[in-house]
Amino acid sequence: MLAQVLRPVQEIFNPADYPDLLVGLQTPDDGAVWKLDDRRGLVLTTDFFTPVVDDARDYGRIAAANSLSDIYAMGSTPFLALNIAALPPDLDPSVSQQILLGGAEIAREAGVVVAGGHTVQDKEPKFGMVVAGFVDLDSMFTKAGAKVGEHLYLTKPLGFGAITTALKQDKVKAADLAVAVEWMTRLNKNASLAARQSGVHGATDITGYSFLGHASEMAQASRVCMQVIFDTIPLLENALPYAEQYIFPGGAHDNQRYFSQKVTFIKELPEYLKLMLFDPQTSGGLLLSVPEKQCENFESTMRSLEQPFWKIGEVVNGQGIIIL
Repeated sequence: MLAQVLRPVQEIFNPADYPDLLVGLQTPDDGAVWKLDDRRGLVLTTDFFTPVVDDARDYGRIAAANSLSDIYAMGSTPFLALNIAALPPDLDPSVSQQILLGGAEIAREAGVVVAGGHTVQDKEPKFGMVVAGFVDLDSMFTKAGAKVGEHLYLTKPLGFGAITTALKQDKVKAADLAVAVEWMTRLNKNASLAARQSGVHGATDITGYSFLGHASEMAQASRVCMQVIFDTIPLLENALPYAEQYIFPGGAHDNQRYFSQKVTFIKELPEYLKLMLFDPQTSGGLLLSVPEKQCENFESTMRSLEQPFWKIGEVVNGQGIIIL
């Protein structure tokens, strides 16, 4: 449906008329890229959403980390952000303050300055950011950059959607939610840095379209097949009890309906484990396609940066996703 909505806009802006727009509406990438000169590009992205947790400060932190993630998924270094907020007029000002404060804290951690923004009134809170970053064009990541023979890595576990849905249903344990919040507020900064130093060109971040949805986009854009070993995919242990009860956001079923035709399950799995792979993530990790000769260097750099990672498969000839 979104593709149909965007089609008239794509027809208005002919890529041939904008030679400096290196990444735009014609590709499913995580940010737009404008060529500044022969070496550098400007990366722009925006994201915002309704609260996924009750704590206002944590909500702001998660939203900011999620907005910054698209910049890191392009191999870019963010430097500037603008807030986007929709706040109910009857919301306690201290709550709004905590949302913006949480976002500012994560921006500062990323080395980004919040330079302003825009706020409107709405019935339900919404918060996010416009983020700008610079990228070395020779080191830029895109979804079309994966090559046959490369190895696939994931930098955060899956299952945030199940836990935040359990929260909405008043079924979540506080300890489980705390673990999910810790992961969702973790920046993808170090993972992106290690990937750049290891010659990565194929990458995306795992968010609303789920692991299998975003992996499918990447496989299609790169014209390759991604062969993934299920037992190596990191599933958040705290999320499994909720998954077994089929506590998932509606988007998990939407993702399954749309992307399942692009996925082949060689390994027979319980339905709830399949849904974990279709679970929409908020501020998820990076999916990286690392050249084989650089895997040792990549893993060493990740360890030195104390950045978790999981090696989950490889890129092969073909199309779609195969779960072994």
